[in-house]
Amino acid sequence: MEGFQVTLHAYAQTAYAQAAAPTRTPRDTEYEAISKITHRLKAATALRQKNYAAFVQAVHENRRLWTVLASGVMDTGNALPNDLRARIFFLAEFTEQHSSQILRNAASVEPLLDINMAVLRGLRQRGATG
Repeated sequence: MEGFQVTLHAYAQTAYAQAAAPTRTPRDTEYEAISKITHRLKAATALRQKNYAAFVQAVHENRRLWTVLASGVMDTGNALPNDLRARIFFLAEFTEQHSSQILRNAASVEPLLDINMAVLRGLRQRGATG
């Protein structure tokens, strides 16, 4: 019976911990994804000479992120204002083209990092106000 009580206690703690976990919003999820990819891109850029494959992978992940964001704003059910949707789509196109230039060693990664950081600031501000 004692083992049963320990198991029951552990189960109760687990259930309570799950209920006490904060609810994640889509904005939180977007922020986390963009933040992780930006961090990887920045770290891979710093080690570009030592591990070029990781750098290429990070650029590709960032490009894929922006492809997903562009797909999201093209969805007719997207509730963002049209102007914001157009700007996000433009940034996705820029990221696609600029990534190709980076991989040809014809451009710097900095504009992509700047864009991602600006989006993160915007998500954080919108999260604080709405």
